[in-house]
Amino acid sequence: MLKSSFSPDLIEAGLDEVGRGCLAGPVVAAAVILPKDFALEGLNDSKLLREAQRDLLVPQIKQHALAWAIAEASPAEIDEINIQQASYLAMHRAVDQLALRPELLLVDGNRFRPYPFIAHQCLVKGDRTYANIAAASVLAKDFRDALMRQHARQYPQYGWETNVAYPTPTHLKAIREHGQTPLHRRSFRVK
Repeated sequence: MLKSSFSPDLIEAGLDEVGRGCLAGPVVAAAVILPKDFALEGLNDSKLLREAQRDLLVPQIKQHALAWAIAEASPAEIDEINIQQASYLAMHRAVDQLALRPELLLVDGNRFRPYPFIAHQCLVKGDRTYANIAAASVLAKDFRDALMRQHARQYPQYGWETNVAYPTPTHLKAIREHGQTPLHRRSFRVK
């Protein structure tokens, strides 16, 4: 079972992002503040869950969260400032949108650009340890996957409805045959 909080007293927001390794589309981040005693059966790192499992978790997370927000950084922003900085930008934008101001940010990973006037704690594999980070992981992945499936209707040859823009053989072959779309990240090397 995931831990419900890092500190006993502080209002904590879990942060995670999805889409860093993709060749197209935005990087998406979510911020989630959960009640201190929150527990949700099946909640885990989104990478360990099937789509059907995430589909069941998303409405429950949104219903029970004290606050949640999803934000993105565009392919153009990724190209301009690099994927790591764009990930931080998306996370900051998600925090900006929260209806409740957190006192501590729990960030999945080992690095983060400090958010003004809010302490943070980086946690490697935090999405497998803390419920609020896992919830952020699930919301971000659900949002980004749905977005890339929508874009797949406009650009069907790239297989985004299944690969969600990761560098699969199908996606790489389509880039070689059809070139890049306006949604592709120009700064990413494609072999």
